[in-house]
Amino acid sequence: MNETKRVDPQPLAKIATGIEGFDDLSGGGLPRNRTTLVMGGPGSGKTVFSLQALVNAARQRGESGIFVAFEERGREIMANAATFDWGLPALAEKQLYILDAHLSPTVVQSGEFDLSGILAILKAKQEAMHAGWIVFDGIDVLLTLLRDPIVEMREIYRIRDWLADNELTAIITAKMDSQTSAVVNYGFMQFMVDCVIRFDRRLEYGVPAHRLQVTKYRGSDFASGEFPLSFGRSGIEVAAPEPPEIIHEASTERVSAGIERFDAMLGGGLFRGSSTLITGAPGTSKTTLIGKFAETACQRGERTLFVSFDEGADQIMRNLSSVGIDLQAHVRSGLLRMYSGRTEARSAEEHLIKLRALIRDHQPRCMVIDPLSAMAKAGGISAARAVANRLIHLMKDSKITVVISALIEGNDPQTEATDLQISTIADTWIHLSYLVCSGERNRALTIVKSRGTWHSNQVRELVLSEAGPMLTDVYSAGGEVLMGTLRWEKEAEENARQRQRQAEFEHKQRELEFAEADTRARIKALELDLQRQQAELALYTLDGEARVLSSSEREHELRRMRGADLVTRTEPAAIPSRGPVKPRDASGSGTRKKASQGE
Repeated sequence: MNETKRVDPQPLAKIATGIEGFDDLSGGGLPRNRTTLVMGGPGSGKTVFSLQALVNAARQRGESGIFVAFEERGREIMANAATFDWGLPALAEKQLYILDAHLSPTVVQSGEFDLSGILAILKAKQEAMHAGWIVFDGIDVLLTLLRDPIVEMREIYRIRDWLADNELTAIITAKMDSQTSAVVNYGFMQFMVDCVIRFDRRLEYGVPAHRLQVTKYRGSDFASGEFPLSFGRSGIEVAAPEPPEIIHEASTERVSAGIERFDAMLGGGLFRGSSTLITGAPGTSKTTLIGKFAETACQRGERTLFVSFDEGADQIMRNLSSVGIDLQAHVRSGLLRMYSGRTEARSAEEHLIKLRALIRDHQPRCMVIDPLSAMAKAGGISAARAVANRLIHLMKDSKITVVISALIEGNDPQTEATDLQISTIADTWIHLSYLVCSGERNRALTIVKSRGTWHSNQVRELVLSEAGPMLTDVYSAGGEVLMGTLRWEKEAEENARQRQRQAEFEHKQRELEFAEADTRARIKALELDLQRQQAELALYTLDGEARVLSSSEREHELRRMRGADLVTRTEPAAIPSRGPVKPRDASGSGTRKKASQGE
């Protein structure tokens, strides 16, 4: 009996494309030595994606590749690629070969045609260059010219077999039917390849948006959702999916918000790496607070990125200089990078990709965005909310302290909610409002929340001057809150009343002091009178004792002189007691008898 030897399956080998975001969502790149189909409509990015993968393989790993152009001419490919910083002409000399396979319809129709000749040329070039990559760009254009479905299918399978025999990592691009999401006239191609990537270009709220989706990947897990992409100097960048688990380091270090009393209200300032949301109606000085934070960060020597939408950097710096905030000096020093973007020029996701590129280039420790609510104009509120959430998580992952401004929802200046609904994920929420009273408009600042720290619940008036923004106490009495000149008048009245009360207190204090002094004087006089009387009493007592002593001594002297008493006494003799008198009997014999006995 024959035994079957078990062979453990090997994991699918992949090769990175070097395209930002795509390698993350695909789990490592494209399948090595296998075929990938890239399909999409016109202008969706198929050719750029394929050529960028070859360029990155050559520049990053020294791998050679072949690009076969069936739709565009080779010189057109080179001219279009010049918009990117790839250095394609230098690569084309050694590591990247572009074959112009563009054929005219007359050539194809003149007789029997197949791809064997082109494949033979490619085989020789592959061996000469030791190429590991190949791209067939727009092959559907050539196949359409054959005008025979059977021949077209035969040539497609010829390419598949040739790629498998030569162990090449291949990319085939083709047009996609927008209705069926399949290759036009060649829907079966999706089944013969190992990986399928779909590109899409659409208008969302009048803003062009590009999307990428991996719809098939044999032997591998991948993120199957649609992901935005954008085009920059380095080519395509894809918004990769966020990790499922949130892991952020929580710092206890404090950084100043730029205003001393503001820091005091926050319990010592903002936490390093935290996110702060400043909301308010137009004109409540959101940009001023953000500018002050950016200036203070630069004064600490920290690299800072200032992002604004729909307002130029020069205009922002001019406006902030009127309230004592100088950003121009920090721009010249290189610590501050100013970026101003037009909201409707990109989708919200493309703006996020641009911000990621700015962060990667400038490496800031602090960042401000003014206003993030403008994102709602770039493809709708749903996309803007998703971008705002991802942006805050990006800041936390990068340990960047970020302050974001956003307009309030609706026209009521007392409203605190925003369309973006990011107040739940922001660590600190500052709300700015204004109070119109007696012909004045005054600004107020309150802290709605600040996670992980004590913070004030008091309303403060935000005052702007040439010396910069500052916070002052508001005047409140009986439920009334006053700011501006009304506050000044009430404070002046209160100060006058306080001074009056102080004067009355001091006057009463002096009266009591005088009364106390008078009482003490009377007490002193009485004490002196008491001492005099006590002295008189003592004198009188001594005089009486002297008189008694003198009389006793005279009596004693007289007794001595008369000899009346031989016993000298210092005190008068005591008279003996006779006891009780007994009754006398009638005969009187008892008395006589005692008398006779005595004799």
